[in-house]
Amino acid sequence: MMWPSPCDDEKHSLTRKLEALLFMSPQPVSTRELASFLGFPLGEVESALEELSEHYAAGHGLSLLRSAGGWQMATAPDLCEAVGGFQVNAERLRLSRAALECLAIIAYNQPVTRPEIEEIRGVRSDRVIDTLLRCGLIKSAGRKKEAGAPILYRTTSLFLDLFGLNAIGDLPPLSEHDSDIEVVKLDEHELP
Repeated sequence: MMWPSPCDDEKHSLTRKLEALLFMSPQPVSTRELASFLGFPLGEVESALEELSEHYAAGHGLSLLRSAGGWQMATAPDLCEAVGGFQVNAERLRLSRAALECLAIIAYNQPVTRPEIEEIRGVRSDRVIDTLLRCGLIKSAGRKKEAGAPILYRTTSLFLDLFGLNAIGDLPPLSEHDSDIEVVKLDEHELP
């Protein structure tokens, strides 16, 4: 019987610790945070995460994904439909059409001001923006250097996580056909 070398033991220990930390974390965790917490070099942690991701990609019920600039354990993509309806005391985030429209405008145009959002939508958007702020999907990104110094808004890491994106650049590109679509103007009084 062959015993693992001390180097293998250390690597196995790192992999197990990473797996446990990612399993217990409800949000994506960056490689830098993991390396700092565990006291391992960044390169070793990155390598172990890549190997762990490949391990889970080989027919397991879980997967290790890059999400919102970090790593996160998730259901294997091919099982999402099978287990999608099962929730344990989880609150579902429900957004109105107006909120989704506003969120899309912010995601594709960030950083963007409320007046710019309203110009695109054609209706007031303060209530919808407040809702998105409360949900943690957008945040203030400073002020625009112009008259009145309006607040700039951008999406958050929660937005990336909920929409399965690693970075904002992973958004699907707007196609040429999108400009031909008639935008439905929503009633100002619709609840966000």
